[in-house]
Amino acid sequence: MHCSCVRHTDLPHTSALFADVLYHPDRTAALYHYPLRELEDFRKSAAAIRFSPERRAALVAALRERNPDGPALRMLAQPETVAVVTGQQVGLFSGPSYTLYKVLHAVKLANWLTSQGLPAVPVFWLATEDHDFAEVNHAWVFDRRHTPIKLEMRRTASAQPVGGVALANPPLREFRAALHGMPFGEEVADLVEETYRAGNTMGQAFSELLRRLLGRFDVPHVDPMLPVFRELAAPAIGTAVERSAELTARVLERNQQLRDAGYHAQVHVEEQTSFFFLLENGKRLALRRHGEEFILNGRRFGIAELAGRAASLSPNALLRPVVQDSMLPTVAYIGGPAEVAYLAQSAVIYDAILGRMPLAIPRTGFTILDGHSEKLLGRYGLSLPDFFHGEDALRERVAARLAPPTLTTAMGEAAGAMDGAIDRLRRELASFDPTLAVALDRSARKMRYQLDKVERKAGREALRRDARAAQDAASLCGLVYPERHLQERLYSILPFLAKHGPDLVDHVYEAIQLDCVDHRLMVL
Repeated sequence: MHCSCVRHTDLPHTSALFADVLYHPDRTAALYHYPLRELEDFRKSAAAIRFSPERRAALVAALRERNPDGPALRMLAQPETVAVVTGQQVGLFSGPSYTLYKVLHAVKLANWLTSQGLPAVPVFWLATEDHDFAEVNHAWVFDRRHTPIKLEMRRTASAQPVGGVALANPPLREFRAALHGMPFGEEVADLVEETYRAGNTMGQAFSELLRRLLGRFDVPHVDPMLPVFRELAAPAIGTAVERSAELTARVLERNQQLRDAGYHAQVHVEEQTSFFFLLENGKRLALRRHGEEFILNGRRFGIAELAGRAASLSPNALLRPVVQDSMLPTVAYIGGPAEVAYLAQSAVIYDAILGRMPLAIPRTGFTILDGHSEKLLGRYGLSLPDFFHGEDALRERVAARLAPPTLTTAMGEAAGAMDGAIDRLRRELASFDPTLAVALDRSARKMRYQLDKVERKAGREALRRDARAAQDAASLCGLVYPERHLQERLYSILPFLAKHGPDLVDHVYEAIQLDCVDHRLMVL
């Protein structure tokens, strides 16, 4: 195994805010409590945590409802222990690969903090409250040829929190077929069938599968839909209801600060925006704020009434991390680009409700290759950014490498000779008649276009003559940049485990470098 680094600024869709968080933290210092992520920042974050013995005992008792007893829970019960938290939606078949990377990053950071005299445990937050089933009802995998395959579990849309959705005909047969022929395909398919079994919910299956995948890593899971956690969340939610007008004003001001700094607000907020959903009759229903009241389908709730029902409220994306960290002694949160971005907005809510905020740590990201794929990259002279223009452009690039060297040289010489002749002629025309020089420029662009067109045709002909190269281009694109997405953002980790085996988890853990913020290209 070996790794190389790719800067996030070389990846598609990296926002200006996320790039500055990574590479210019001085520019975002006003948006986060601890922008530098040094050991001293972790110590300061830990010192700001106010967690009473009674609340800690209630937290550990709540965790014991769904987590096996182990070193992490026993350690968390100790007065000075802090938590390194991460989380994810409970997507079908473990969700995107980066879910696993988040957890392993949290484990590695917690272990390092402990070694530095700051006892810490990793904690995973199951986003079971979310009600957008379309975001979690599918998984992407690939087959032996790296062909992307979408697997989907269909059901009637509803506002039910996804964690409690009962499994209904998950695509287990299709999943097994996709992994057929991979070295560990049957083993991985068996594991998924054992966890995504009849009687389980989306949240339970996701939690069980993740726990099985992580094996030796002891990571407690929080399910915020459990009544014990709803009670733990109620004080912070109740305070947020009572101060909702103030919180809205704070967030709107922060959004303007973001725009003034050249960034964008991740979560749209208006005066009528509510930070709450009402959990009622098995559904998660959006509330709108109107002055001193909250409105839901014509029903009106006063602030005092709603605050009294805090245990039946669910926070929105901006309030959720604050509620989470009211329940946990969080020293740091491991998040992806969008999460780090909305924490810049949530910071003002942290100040109002908790008076503290944990470190926002950008998660480690990976693109995983096998040895054969790495050889193909070398053969065709490709690097990761070459994939970001789509498969057609990649095929053109591969085709250019397949053209005979003498033809490539002749094309280059012709282009150079033409450019030189045009430059000499332009100088003469400019002194004779500038309008003729302008006309020459138009003609030159047409000549260059036609020459490029001939070069592309020659490349396509070379590609047609080598069908294997066309297959290589499709296979590489399907593995590295499937469906025009980064590999980690589309594919489940499961096909990688089917291909490389269960040791992949340990390889990823070892490859995480806490002092490296770049995306990592890992070859196994």
